[in-house]
Amino acid sequence: MTTPAGSGAGFGSVSWWGLSPALDLQAESPPVDSDLRGDAEPRTPELDVLLLGSVDGRHLLRTLARAALWPRRRLHFYVLENNLEAVARHILIFSLALEEPEKMGLQERSETFLEVWGNALLRPQVAAFVRAQAKRLVHLVPEPDRLAEQLPWLSLGALKFRERDALEAVFRFWAGGEKGPEAFPMSRLWDSRLRHYLGSRYDARRGVCDWDLHMKLHDRGARVIHTREFRRWRDTGVAFELRDSSAYHMPNRTLASGRLLSHHGERVAARGYWGDIATGPFVAFGIEADDGSLLRTSNGQPVKTAGEITQHNVTELFREVAAWGRPRTAQGKPEQVHQDGDGSPERAAPAPEFFTVHFLPLGSAQTLHHKSCYKERFQLLYVACGMVHLLSPDLGATVAPGGRLVVELARYLVDLRQEQLQGFASRVGELARAAGFTPLPQARPSETFARFHKAPDSACGADSAVDSMTPPPDVPTPPLEELSQALEGGTPPPEPLKRPPESPALPTESDPTTGESDPCPHL
Repeated sequence: MTTPAGSGAGFGSVSWWGLSPALDLQAESPPVDSDLRGDAEPRTPELDVLLLGSVDGRHLLRTLARAALWPRRRLHFYVLENNLEAVARHILIFSLALEEPEKMGLQERSETFLEVWGNALLRPQVAAFVRAQAKRLVHLVPEPDRLAEQLPWLSLGALKFRERDALEAVFRFWAGGEKGPEAFPMSRLWDSRLRHYLGSRYDARRGVCDWDLHMKLHDRGARVIHTREFRRWRDTGVAFELRDSSAYHMPNRTLASGRLLSHHGERVAARGYWGDIATGPFVAFGIEADDGSLLRTSNGQPVKTAGEITQHNVTELFREVAAWGRPRTAQGKPEQVHQDGDGSPERAAPAPEFFTVHFLPLGSAQTLHHKSCYKERFQLLYVACGMVHLLSPDLGATVAPGGRLVVELARYLVDLRQEQLQGFASRVGELARAAGFTPLPQARPSETFARFHKAPDSACGADSAVDSMTPPPDVPTPPLEELSQALEGGTPPPEPLKRPPESPALPTESDPTTGESDPCPHL
């Protein structure tokens, strides 16, 4: 058996890291309304952002790290994922990023982040950190008051009660509720996925790896990914080897997810690794840099690897986040602007209470518009490539007139052929127009993101929505179930079970408000 080109099986059915560089969401959103600054009682303007499938928090981290460069805003991030393990990883990642510098140094924090986020195997001390944080979160999730006190930036009020119970079960598994490496034999699961993906090409996997890297990722703009680091990740799942290779032998339980499988004619819950084994976690932080020297080449070859660039970028992000509460101005208000050493204006870093991360119920993308508090609320909507099938007029109704839409394209899905990439981009444009958006006039041409805006008088009727769901005859089928649904224009199939088997069953979606303690957070 050989996996056909364009099948997309290498990306899997669960996304653990993004397939595009991190964005500053304030740069993508409409500018601050200048009328607010003329109010008799000045108030801080707000930015409400809805993110579908952002999975790893990279956009949120970059936005927070660069917040000091923008006029002060109160930031509200509404995150919607399709599995609770992704929600749990968001919480763990932000808990790590916001850890007090006195408790964990900058280098230790960035290295721990890289391993937990992108490595299938961990060092024992990093695995111990995950267990300790998971034990802490197990006790915080069911205690709203304690959660608000210790993690004031986190809001789980919109989640259904059963989802919060299932989220607690995820943390219990991370904490080691099931002892021993056999509870999640990551190395065996990784090799099994690799064998199934490559089929008869498994014995020639090094050649396949080199082809995917040089003829696809490099040609699409990711030339800094080094052959050695890419081969290591394809073979073992270890993308960032910051210590001796023998130190990585503990399974990374945060990459575990559950789904329903057919066994002897019955549907049974199973836990495993169903994530990416084709592209890797190098794209999110490793192929772009504010410091141009990191992208320098010598004799036509990059002088830095994607792993080195990733480590530098993540360290700088955490350095900026750690500056919160430590004003860059000697005196004065946080909004005060002063001149830095080279004469350019520099704003004080924002305080942590000026942002909140709200997690929305699974599968609620098509029901948000039914609640008045979400109708025309968001100034920016971000949709990952695996969630494009959810882009609809109903979802567009949650974006305010003049708001923006950013859609992640499938540029770095190595399984896709060029004609499939073009077909996917065309389909994204059709879905965006049906949802009431038009291409952003001043947007720079990009193969990574498609950018749109919603006109103040935009309206999309049911007829146009129905027409848009008819795919053009020459559009190929892309890899993931979600991508194929976006191109085919059909209704997505029911989600597989993506949680530990011991977790309680998720509620049905017949009543989207069932079990929500606070359907409209922060209002």
